[in-house]
Amino acid sequence: QVQLVESGGGLVQAGGSLRLVCVASGRTFSSYAMGWFRQAPGKEREFVARISLSGRNLYYVDSVKGRFTVSRDNAKNTVYLQMNSLKPEDTAVYYCAADRPDNTMYYDPLAYDYWGQGTQVTVSS
Repeated sequence: QVQLVESGGGLVQAGGSLRLVCVASGRTFSSYAMGWFRQAPGKEREFVARISLSGRNLYYVDSVKGRFTVSRDNAKNTVYLQMNSLKPEDTAVYYCAADRPDNTMYYDPLAYDYWGQGTQVTVSS
């Protein structure tokens, strides 16, 4: 089992920044690739970013490329999502998730094994 707890969400004006933090406990954090997803009201859960075990391989949805950066600190069992130049359309509940490292369907939420409870991000115009 892996327990994930997100924090760092909040209300920010368009153009602002937030850093989301996801802390893991339980089984070995460094054995999992980590993903960030988001879900807006009335919409399906959407892939945002993924980071490999080592942190060398990064994946992003096109809409956040150049604005969001995913990183991890295996010594602290923590993964981050730095979000800059936020837009109102980024408003959603953001979730971190843990996944086996060889998953090629990294954009599919059904492929992830463990999830946090989510943190709300609201971007005002």
